Amino acid sequence: MPAQILTTDDLYEFKLELLNELRALFGAHHQSQSKKWLKSSEVRRLLNISPGTLQMLRVNETLPYSKIGGTFFYDVHAIEAVLAKGIHPNKGRSQKDAQ
Repeated sequence: MPAQILTTDDLYEFKLELLNELRALFGAHHQSQSKKWLKSSEVRRLLNISPGTLQMLRVNETLPYSKIGGTFFYDVHAIEAVLAKGIHPNKGRSQKDAQ
């Protein structure tokens, strides 16, 4: 098997290809998480809940929010954290507590 010799041009070309692939990967990741705040309608659609249930989640402080004017905003990371805890939106407690 003959030896293959790499030149500095080959390494430079490899570097450019690698950088382009990394940029594409990070760009796709950034676009998928571009929205930090969701409005009430988006949260209701995401969680498939009614306006009353969303209000209950606000009132019992299960889901943190910010209010600007008459519009409620919810942090995407806070929603993910609540879901990760296993909190059932209709009960306001974890599934572990329900057993």
